[in-house]
Amino acid sequence: MKPKLWCALFWLLPVVCLPAGAGTYYAPSSSATPPPPLREFRGAWVATVGNIDWPSKPGLPVEQQKAEFLMILERAVTLNLNAIILQVRPACDAMYPSAIEPWSPYLTGTMGRAPEPFYDPLAFAVAEAHKRGLELHAWFNPYRAAHPSSKSPIAPNHISRTHPSLVRRYGEYLWLDPGERDVQDYSLSVIMDVVKRYDIDGVHFDDYFYPYKIKDAQKRDIDFPDEASWRKFGVASRLTREDWRRENVNSLIQRVHQSIKQVKPWVKFGISPFGIWQPHVPPQINGLGSYAGLYCDSRKWLANGWVDYLAPQLYWTIQAPEQSYPVLLKWWEAQNPQHRHIWPGIDSGNVGGKWKPDEIINQIRLTREQAADDGNIHWSMKCLMQNRGTLAAALATELYAEPALIPASPWLDAKPPGKPEPRADDQGKLRWAPVPGENIQWWVVQARSEGVWNTVILPGEARVQSFAGSPEALAVTAVDRCGVASPPGVLERKVVTATEERPKIKPEKAAPLRSPKDRNLR
Repeated sequence: MKPKLWCALFWLLPVVCLPAGAGTYYAPSSSATPPPPLREFRGAWVATVGNIDWPSKPGLPVEQQKAEFLMILERAVTLNLNAIILQVRPACDAMYPSAIEPWSPYLTGTMGRAPEPFYDPLAFAVAEAHKRGLELHAWFNPYRAAHPSSKSPIAPNHISRTHPSLVRRYGEYLWLDPGERDVQDYSLSVIMDVVKRYDIDGVHFDDYFYPYKIKDAQKRDIDFPDEASWRKFGVASRLTREDWRRENVNSLIQRVHQSIKQVKPWVKFGISPFGIWQPHVPPQINGLGSYAGLYCDSRKWLANGWVDYLAPQLYWTIQAPEQSYPVLLKWWEAQNPQHRHIWPGIDSGNVGGKWKPDEIINQIRLTREQAADDGNIHWSMKCLMQNRGTLAAALATELYAEPALIPASPWLDAKPPGKPEPRADDQGKLRWAPVPGENIQWWVVQARSEGVWNTVILPGEARVQSFAGSPEALAVTAVDRCGVASPPGVLERKVVTATEERPKIKPEKAAPLRSPKDRNLR
């Protein structure tokens, strides 16, 4: 029988009366109220540049590449993480089949060479993450064109060969010139190609915009070589060169945000800028500022609502006087008039070396205490895979012991999904059908035993969950791609004595099967 037909017929089945004698059954309840699930973004970066996190080295057999990535996802599930941020464009190369850019050398060892036997790493990553209830955010570097860690020859279809006038050499790197208008169009086309072709949950940028300054032999800053684009476009703008550079980046950020929302409004756009916006803002803070150093006005992006989440890289300790984690977090929270998510990046890789695990544990606790909504992103997944300094074990048994939903983004779509209508057998085996017309990302399934509710979070394709011991009550909540939750469908256990008959519940009319073109079926 076809799956869709079975889902429709499931709701037409009558509820059979219990046989003679005492027994139990589950009936809809309006009095039992399950607690709302925990909400917290628990992410980790998976870097492919330099084979930092995955694959462990270039040129691995395809099955080993897949096995390594599945190990990452399984560790994320074990730790109750809920998002993976996978680097898909390290430096104008692609970790997926692209008609625009060459295959990444970090995958096969040679830029432009496809995996053999062929597979699509990004499609594989998205499908396997979603099977496990994890979001998959595609991480792009918008301007870096070549990284010195790659030892492969440059492929003929790399932009430095096809459009060399758009590329600048800066130290050991090749860089797209943000001042060239064709660069903005080019990077946007790469990003939107992925948004259109893959079922990703987010588009993510890191802290690289204009490059970090390099120095000459006398330790003086070397300026980025954009004289050609400055003369072509900047001089006529009547802006200072610094403001013109910032506006080049601002324009790309705004266009990326608008383009994503026009195509797939539920796909989040997030950026992880350098954690200090400007030195002495707030007053005790000192160090490199991204506003002047990288021409990156991340405060403006947040204030204008051009991002759905900002993850400032707060890679310092709580006690650092000039880069204090709580002081910087408090400042970023105050720059957020549009009430977007702020999920700081934390340097978990320092644990086991410079830091004890308590530093990261306490940073997460501080985020929970003072942030408007909770969440952090770990740099990077490798340290959690290696359990450096026992951090992963501490997270699993302490702060991440219970599963958590990603906080909702109601500005994307505030309408909740329809209320599920679950059924359960006498032993508490719970079943539910898809909510008609909705694309459900997660199911929150809860059971109450001896007055205590326990919660599991299941991926959207789940349809059944068993609980031991015939719980007193059961509940199912649907959660959509924007994190917005439905009212819970609740059942309570009823007891039938030997002289009573379980009431028959009138079978419900099956909901019509809807076309994928329906507005809410995302």
